[in-house]
Amino acid sequence: MKLWGKGVGLSEEIERFTIGNDQQLDMLLAPYDVLGSMAHASMLRDIGLLTQQEWRQLQDALVEIYHSINNGDFRIEESVEDIHSQVEFSLTQQLGTVGKKIHSGRSRNDQVLVDIKLYLREEIRKQAKNITEFVEVLLELSEEYQKVIIPGYTHMQAAMPSSFGLWFGAFAETLIDDLKLLKAAYDIVNQNPLGSAAGYGNSFPLDRLATTRLLGFQDLHVNAVAAQMSRGKTETAVAFAIAGISGTIGKMAMDVCLYNSQNLAFLSFPDEITTGSSIMPHKKNPDVFELIRARCNHLQSLPQQIIGITSNLPSGYHRDMQLTKELLLPSLDHLSDCIRLMTGTIKQVVINHDAINDSKYDLIYSVENVNSEVMKGTSFRDAYQLVAKSIGEGSFEPSREVKHTHLGSIGNPGTAEIRNKLQRTIDSFDFESYSLKLQQLIDS
Repeated sequence: MKLWGKGVGLSEEIERFTIGNDQQLDMLLAPYDVLGSMAHASMLRDIGLLTQQEWRQLQDALVEIYHSINNGDFRIEESVEDIHSQVEFSLTQQLGTVGKKIHSGRSRNDQVLVDIKLYLREEIRKQAKNITEFVEVLLELSEEYQKVIIPGYTHMQAAMPSSFGLWFGAFAETLIDDLKLLKAAYDIVNQNPLGSAAGYGNSFPLDRLATTRLLGFQDLHVNAVAAQMSRGKTETAVAFAIAGISGTIGKMAMDVCLYNSQNLAFLSFPDEITTGSSIMPHKKNPDVFELIRARCNHLQSLPQQIIGITSNLPSGYHRDMQLTKELLLPSLDHLSDCIRLMTGTIKQVVINHDAINDSKYDLIYSVENVNSEVMKGTSFRDAYQLVAKSIGEGSFEPSREVKHTHLGSIGNPGTAEIRNKLQRTIDSFDFESYSLKLQQLIDS
């Protein structure tokens, strides 16, 4: 059954190829397709294309479908092309002619656009919640291990004193930067394309501002062609946000693998988190962090994968866009898995307080000695040369006292300031406003 069918059969092979994985992926979009239909039906009533009675019938049927989706009872039939077709066919089967009126003033092009935007808006909310929980765990660890000194590395060489407080806090604050990139993607997502139809509008007197309000969108894609052009651009924006988050998570996973090695031994994990070897009984492998690292590396290629599909397309709709769903939708699940696993495992970290006491780290205190001479009145460059000479002669005796006091340093990691930054960033999303609008739409 196809909404565009004109009585001529389609080759079975062509049909199978063009539908692809849409039926499976569209189940993720199913509740949002129904919500979009609710808003559209309400608007059609207000402009006189539906009677009050017809709208009531459609609304009640759509609410029933919505709950069946959430209860796991809804299916896209094998003979049906996509979620848009299934919802319309279900309405037609139940309501007859009234069900056939739901498509007035829209196309599957703007339907899939609104479905994806509603879906991505909710997925961004989930990712922001996951990141917030992880950042809070990292800040708690930063405070707990603020005074535990570890070497800081440059060029893969021990360079200067750092601390676990700084290390945990660094990833917390960097994830807030990633949240800001996610917020930029959210602003692009949070625009209403409904009513742009196939990308050129139509002759019905649609009230597109009404559906914008009903669906809780922050703004409207005003130009119908621009609305259609947002397909691909929206996915790319979200993909860049996913890549940014993945870069941070992957870097931390890499650090964990290094810090867990016997050569550094800065930290370890309980046996329940590590895996073993089939022939080496001593092994405690950080497989989960290695797989997080690999998954995050793969996710960082997502923008290029989507751009590779969309970059040479002219304006207007093209079926190529269908493939972006296959890339983007599973990636959000993969990212959630990585964040959730990092949050759960890092809570169980075992910190080695004594790792810094190894004599091989003596030289990382050289800058402390230089600064100590400067505080006594020696110029920095002369102090530098003095300490460099003692190192060269083998007479350097480090003072292991670390006196870092400025904001963002070992002695003052600034977790309170980072928490405030996190709260300001999360507040900027204003997720509650759209959630309230959608609930009002369902309850109407």
